[in-house]
Amino acid sequence: MAASSQRPKVALVHLDGETLPNWVRPSLEKEGIEFVVHDCKTRAELAAHAGDAEVVWLFGGSLILQNGNLEAVPRCRGIVRTGSGTDNLPVEEATRRGIVVANTPAAVSDGVSDHLIALLFTVIRRVAELDRAIREGRWETARCVQPLNAVQRRTLGLVGFGHIAREVVRKLRGFEMFVLAHDPYVSAETIAAHGITAASLDDVLSQSDYVSLHCPITEKTRHLIGERELRLMKPTAVLLNTSRGPVVDEAALVRALREHWIMAAGLDVLESEPPAPDNPLLRMDNVVVTPHVAGYSFNGLEIRWRLSVESVLALARGQEPRSWINRPK
Repeated sequence: MAASSQRPKVALVHLDGETLPNWVRPSLEKEGIEFVVHDCKTRAELAAHAGDAEVVWLFGGSLILQNGNLEAVPRCRGIVRTGSGTDNLPVEEATRRGIVVANTPAAVSDGVSDHLIALLFTVIRRVAELDRAIREGRWETARCVQPLNAVQRRTLGLVGFGHIAREVVRKLRGFEMFVLAHDPYVSAETIAAHGITAASLDDVLSQSDYVSLHCPITEKTRHLIGERELRLMKPTAVLLNTSRGPVVDEAALVRALREHWIMAAGLDVLESEPPAPDNPLLRMDNVVVTPHVAGYSFNGLEIRWRLSVESVLALARGQEPRSWINRPK
């Protein structure tokens, strides 16, 4: 992104229900940046408030830039999406227009990796299932005569090897797990540098005791895990998803759990959110579901704001942001 000799303008066009911290505006304005904030709901509002902005900032998952609305911001040369997922953004169109799309995956990696590990242990130690039994008046120690599962020296398979997956590996290192990772955008050398083994998707699925999904939702990853992939997994395997619901073909997952192609699942995301009351996954004892909250943590909101401002400043100055997902010519 080329630097501008004029005073750059940044437009925050979506707040996701949050309140702008009082330090954000002074931090930008002291750098000579014109800063406007308006929760844009329509293309007309976008044009009015961000039509002359070099940087457009979305704090969360608004679709305001979809459906050709980039035409309403003709001077835009950088987009910041607070968070990791960018499926709400027209990335290909932005790339054609020479617009850098930045995100802040480091802002959620600590919370998501913690939550993923919590889901793993909740599922394999059957915490939620046993808790429900006690609350219903059933003290069922007999159900544990067959030992509960463990993680030590088991194989963890990672589909995607970005910030969150790397945090998971770091935090689980003491359990001496063997780790496989598949990511077509990360070199085998980079993966090996983290002390784990690069593998094909099929090998990750067929060899792992626990498979954890860490990929964005794109046309290539939609239903990446379907019937064929689930049938490759061990009948004792657990599928964990804290990425995006549509990465998994949910109908195929229901069959896999009912027919014991795999043992269990831990899900923070679903294809449809919130789920329909009759969603079969909600009635299965071998499934633990949480409401897309993995990214939240005690200081996570402050971190999201600070990393977002860092990215906004970099783009406004014509510099490379910490994290981006495209490379315009």
